[in-house]
Amino acid sequence: MIKNYIKITLRNMWKYKTFTFINVVGMAVAFGAVLLLALTAFYELSYDDFHINKSNIYEVYLEEHHANDVEADAAMPVPITPALKAEFPDVVHASRYGDFGGSVLRYGNKEFNYDVRCVDQDFFKMFTFPIVKGNDQNPLSDKNDVVITEKTAKSIFGDVNPVGKLIELKINNQWKSLNISAVAADPPQNSSLDFNLLCRFEQHPDYEVAKTLWEDRFHNVFVQLPANEKQAGFEQKLKSFVHKYYAASIKQLRHDGAQSDKEGEVLRLRLIPMADVHFSPIASQSRAVSKFYPYLVLLISIFILFIACTNFINLSLGRAFTRAKEIGVRKVIGATKQQLITQFCSESLVICGVSLILGAVAAYSLMPQYKLLFNQQLSLNVLSSPLVILYFLGGFVLISLIAGGYPAWLMAIQNTSQAVKGKVVAGKANGLRNSLMVVQFALSALLIICTVITWQQLNFMRNKPLGYDKSQVVSIPIGSNIEPERALQLMRSKLAAYPDVVSVTGTDMNLGTGLDNSASTSIMTFSYKGKNVKTNWLRVDYDYVKTLGLQVVNGRDFSRTYGADTTVVLINQKMAEQLGETNPVGAIFPTDGAKLQVAGVVKDFNFKSLHQQIAPLTMVIRPTWPVNYILVKVKPANLPASMAIINKVWKDVNPRSQAESSFLDENVDRQYKKETRLSKIFITGAVIAIAISCMGLFAIVILIITQRTKEIGIRKVLGASVNSIVYLVAQDFLKLVLIAVCIASPIAWYAMNKWLQDFAYRIQIEWWVFVMAGVIAIIIAFITISFQSVKAAIANPVKSLRSE
Repeated sequence: MIKNYIKITLRNMWKYKTFTFINVVGMAVAFGAVLLLALTAFYELSYDDFHINKSNIYEVYLEEHHANDVEADAAMPVPITPALKAEFPDVVHASRYGDFGGSVLRYGNKEFNYDVRCVDQDFFKMFTFPIVKGNDQNPLSDKNDVVITEKTAKSIFGDVNPVGKLIELKINNQWKSLNISAVAADPPQNSSLDFNLLCRFEQHPDYEVAKTLWEDRFHNVFVQLPANEKQAGFEQKLKSFVHKYYAASIKQLRHDGAQSDKEGEVLRLRLIPMADVHFSPIASQSRAVSKFYPYLVLLISIFILFIACTNFINLSLGRAFTRAKEIGVRKVIGATKQQLITQFCSESLVICGVSLILGAVAAYSLMPQYKLLFNQQLSLNVLSSPLVILYFLGGFVLISLIAGGYPAWLMAIQNTSQAVKGKVVAGKANGLRNSLMVVQFALSALLIICTVITWQQLNFMRNKPLGYDKSQVVSIPIGSNIEPERALQLMRSKLAAYPDVVSVTGTDMNLGTGLDNSASTSIMTFSYKGKNVKTNWLRVDYDYVKTLGLQVVNGRDFSRTYGADTTVVLINQKMAEQLGETNPVGAIFPTDGAKLQVAGVVKDFNFKSLHQQIAPLTMVIRPTWPVNYILVKVKPANLPASMAIINKVWKDVNPRSQAESSFLDENVDRQYKKETRLSKIFITGAVIAIAISCMGLFAIVILIITQRTKEIGIRKVLGASVNSIVYLVAQDFLKLVLIAVCIASPIAWYAMNKWLQDFAYRIQIEWWVFVMAGVIAIIIAFITISFQSVKAAIANPVKSLRSE
């Protein structure tokens, strides 16, 4: 019996080659796209899933209520972790996690740049980073112990076992010998915590200064709660802890008019579940991604699959009616409903199976290009997840059964005598076909609208004046191989000989995202005339204003004519507003044990991305705060040659540098890579959706014309023109497309309006976007319909009348 089903399936596939080709290609493209997009989504959702204790691990963050807003920050003070363990003995484990900063290791005569993180003893007890060599019970039991990854061990020691060897770490410009106690497996790519070397937190360069300071915050804290402890319950317990250790901060917040939350608190310690750390904008991990992104990618994959399935079902319905006589004869000779349904389902399973194989092969072949195009990490390892397997397997079976089962059931209930004559009543089948086509084109129109709006927002961000000149400015990461101030002075003196170099300056924060992919921020709070003032602090050097083309609106710029000029600051207009001074020039800031005077006010500029409003900013020249970047302004005449000269001079100044320089305008574009990636996914999804929709529409038009061949012949004999026949065929389909656009427009407006709320500076959604999407969809549909309609309209009517 099964052999018979397969034989009939293959015969029918060969007999209806056009429809078989459209079905197989459409489903294969859909399956391939769905595999890649679903792997992307499941990979993002798999972040930190490998930790055995993940359900009980949380990151701690501070929530401050102010007069007009609420601020949340995961940066913690050094003494908080010991205090938490002392106050809450039921906390299973707690560990600090801090970036060492510019990290240089030395072994023998070789120096290495690696990512060094500072943690506590509990780190390996909380997180699942397996120890492959050495002390696997308590690898950081001693303050001078370090743990390195397998990749780092291979890089430094080759095949020699590094356990027990001494390695030197540069701490505050001094070399310190540390013992390698263990080698850990390399952190997975889908880990929010990454490192090459882990040392005890006591080795952090700022530990001794900050170990008793509750105002200085620069690292993260993770806690593991007991299995029976709930997040909300522990957050309630933390209220008394906050009142005890943050009493001064609470008092100052209330003095400044802070608005209490519904429980009457103005300062809270809260928790982020480990499963949400990768997606949290509060968590201090630079790779944080909105959880909206993987679910959107998954939704687009479902859209594409639905559109392909719609084609499959519509073609199956259409072919079912062309096979009415065959089905009628089968029923006459004794075929049951179950046998007819089984026959149709077997055909559907074969087509879906072939499509799935072709789609999987295409997805695997295109995976490297996909990862490069979308700047996306994904792994086939996620296919081992039972949830992912169920998603793909369930979807495959469901599609096969619906596409085969429904048309078979519809034909099985037809009157046998009418079916033998080839006369069947379409009835609800046409209604279903039309409904599916409306949904199909609504999804295509939705993706078109989203693509246009995303492109508009990206274009707006790239072209919006930022308040500084980002063109012809080269940013050079200094790194840890050279003393920063010395590097800056050497670059100044050497580049002075080149006429194309306009100015050279230094700063501790890059603008945009450089090739080193580093991001940092420095916020300070101090009391000014009895109120709390919070400002971003930026370490700059002479000529910073000149290099970036900033505008001084009041007072003066930093100048060597005033001596060292290290006791004055420049502020932006937002900071001036916060001070509440009519003329802030001359105001004194009592900060950091020193009094700093405002020398000038610069016009506001977007020193952060356009996701955020311009915040108060204070710029200062402080030799004790090292610069991290050198900025070089060049003339626009020959940018490639200027970049080559700068790189050559930098290599002479710092031969061991591994960081790459970049132009600031490239950095600014790079900080919107998530939006760029989203735009590419929308465009690709829209193209695939439209292509599959058109394939389906083309096939449906062929079926309709085949069914109406005699009608078209009679109309031609009676004098109908080609245009009137094309219009006759097209009008019903174009109405469906127009209805689809009307349905998609409000949905797209709502979704994209919500997305735009993530940007402090954003476009307004214009009405013409929806009109344009409708026009595009109608034009594409009309071209698709016209191709076959014109062919039928110009055919010889004699042949048309003989066709039946």
